[in-house]
Amino acid sequence: MKRKIRVALAVVVGLLVSLLFLDFTGTAHAWLGWLAKIQFLPALLALNTVALVFLVLLTLLFGRIYCSVICPLGIFQDVISWLSGKRKSAKRRFSYSPAKSKVRYVLLGLLVILFIAGLQTIVSIFDPYAAYGRMASNFLSPLYLWGNNILADWAEKMDSYAVYSVDVWLKGGAPLLLAIVTFVVLSVLAWRSGRTYCNTICPVGTILGFLSKYSLFRPVINTEKCNGCGLCARSCKASCIDSKAHEVDYSRCVVCFDCIDTCNRGAISYRRRVSQPAPAAESVDAGRRSMLTATAVVLASTALKAAEKKVDGGLAYIEDKQIPERQTPIVPPGALSIRNLTRRCTACQLCITACPSQVLRPSTDMSRLMMPESSYERGYCRPECTRCSSVCPAGAIQPISEEEKSSIQIGHAVFIKKNCVVLNKDVDCGNCARHCPVGAITMVPSDPNNPSSRQIPAIDEERCIGCGACENLCPSRPFSAIYVEGHEVHKTI
Repeated sequence: MKRKIRVALAVVVGLLVSLLFLDFTGTAHAWLGWLAKIQFLPALLALNTVALVFLVLLTLLFGRIYCSVICPLGIFQDVISWLSGKRKSAKRRFSYSPAKSKVRYVLLGLLVILFIAGLQTIVSIFDPYAAYGRMASNFLSPLYLWGNNILADWAEKMDSYAVYSVDVWLKGGAPLLLAIVTFVVLSVLAWRSGRTYCNTICPVGTILGFLSKYSLFRPVINTEKCNGCGLCARSCKASCIDSKAHEVDYSRCVVCFDCIDTCNRGAISYRRRVSQPAPAAESVDAGRRSMLTATAVVLASTALKAAEKKVDGGLAYIEDKQIPERQTPIVPPGALSIRNLTRRCTACQLCITACPSQVLRPSTDMSRLMMPESSYERGYCRPECTRCSSVCPAGAIQPISEEEKSSIQIGHAVFIKKNCVVLNKDVDCGNCARHCPVGAITMVPSDPNNPSSRQIPAIDEERCIGCGACENLCPSRPFSAIYVEGHEVHKTI
């Protein structure tokens, strides 16, 4: 019964977390955004004390329930392992193996050092929530949107507009490659060995594994009933049951209850821990000391940082815009600065998926790999939209109101005179000035000595907020005559 409840909860949570990356209407985040905020690393980076206390207490009480029910990557691995188990040749395919404690703690220590050094990009690759987010954003989201568009076409033929078509954006390049590598590696590991990643590589699994050794409730083997048949060990995807010694490695147990369901003698039960005598001081495991040190460093360092359509109206081909070479990247309003974003972002790409204007995209810069940055080839950052700030679970993009967003300067516009169609094609334009939401662009004579000459834009950098409306709506191709240069640190104007 316990296993059925666990599986049902895991399926529901897995579907709901996936919906956060699929929903393009913005409604899911209002109801389900808390599921992203209770993921371990985002909660740690956001200094979300309530979520962290909840996860720690949950683990100390019931073991690694987080890994089986809340973590979307853990649920994904369980699905792959379950599919693998459907093979006739794969029945009872697991076996006990000793814990690779040195590998776990050394890797955790290295990730802590990289985190302190500011190399958040590398750390985020190992974060289970971010890894699942990248797969969902690059694989599931396009499939979901294509399915929506097919349904919208059918509905339109029936004179119904309850469903509408949306652009499907395949981000390609580095994001897709990393998502593919992640998917292949995790699938192979889960297919062959169940929870190998969780119990050897995953830093969250290592931290929670340390805490789960002291959990109040746990699977316990009754030595009087156990006949040492090994069925429990052969069904344990965490490979943590030593049936010969009648022992369970609770640091690796993910509380899936598979062993309890498998045992036909009722020799395993999930019950309260029996207190054991305290070990002598000199016998304290070295790995435990390493774990305590690493956890303390993580918490301390985090606290210190709590800082396309292709044709026009006829059939003329419209040339795609190309991304300008910006000296400074543009990061979303609410990010405060490039440094703050880099330090706290897990690169889960939830904000990128949620952006209705398709302004945010994964960075290909190695120092910010997969983290969001803005560019305006597909749209511009509308002043009334605060979607990215409302969905970020890690605090990398702080929540802001529409009023606050209109006064946050994330960059400033730069005019490239040689690209302007007014001068190139001798036509009137003024598109940039008409669509600037803050009135930072005015049209002035191209020839100061001739007031009747065609007008070109003049930019007031003090009023510009860097929204990119001018860059996006500029008719010049392939490069806009106006582009936005980002700011290292945002300021309020």
